[in-house]
Amino acid sequence: MANFALQLYTVREPAKRDWRGTLKRIRDIGYEYVQWSGMPELPAEEIRRGLDEAGLKAIAGHASVENFEKDFAKELLFWKTVGVVHLAPGGMPGDARDSLEAWMRGAARLDKIGSALREAGIQYSYHNHAFEFEKFPGDDRCKLDILLAATRPANLSWECDTAWVHYGGEDPAAYLRKYAGRCPIIHIKDVARDAPEDKPVFTELGRGLLDWDAVLGAARDAGVEWYAYEQDTCPGDPLESAKISYEFLKANIR
Repeated sequence: MANFALQLYTVREPAKRDWRGTLKRIRDIGYEYVQWSGMPELPAEEIRRGLDEAGLKAIAGHASVENFEKDFAKELLFWKTVGVVHLAPGGMPGDARDSLEAWMRGAARLDKIGSALREAGIQYSYHNHAFEFEKFPGDDRCKLDILLAATRPANLSWECDTAWVHYGGEDPAAYLRKYAGRCPIIHIKDVARDAPEDKPVFTELGRGLLDWDAVLGAARDAGVEWYAYEQDTCPGDPLESAKISYEFLKANIR
């Protein structure tokens, strides 16, 4: 059975002022699960206490490739203490983006980290933005397809961000079906109806452009287990946006 979570990057601004109070307000809305990202830098033990006090569980987090390469054991202990079972970098490292050769080296780095995390009981995924749907000269495949072909599914899943797939010029439903079985957790995100094509503008779930009947149907067929709602920018109080999207999630995720 699928479930849903709140990606905490959505509420990063109120969390800067009062992260413990923000977590409690999230639980009051109805969320039970979160993805830890965009929050103040804190010791893992303090994060876990704050989550426990609020009645929340972090099922996922975002962690840089470089942190694992610098000290894998330290980074693993941090996330084990927080309690996550899914991790993803926010994108390909900056030094692995300029060419196909660099991209392939980046893919090998991700595969290696994913293998080690799998042995430790954590699933590693890649989170996309729009640039992964661009192409390198001389290769007909987009960068995301190259990455997923160059890595083993057991070591690297795909944390599909539905809105960024849309901004990359592709159909999120079609891409979820393309990688069925490789998307245990996705970012469920909507695009504002009046957004200009060249400037990402996001909105609460169900209020934007995305065809949710198609996307959610494809996600179910693809075996998605976790839907992490994220809204990069909100028109007003992010917690109000989180409340509106909670009602959408409660009615549609099953």
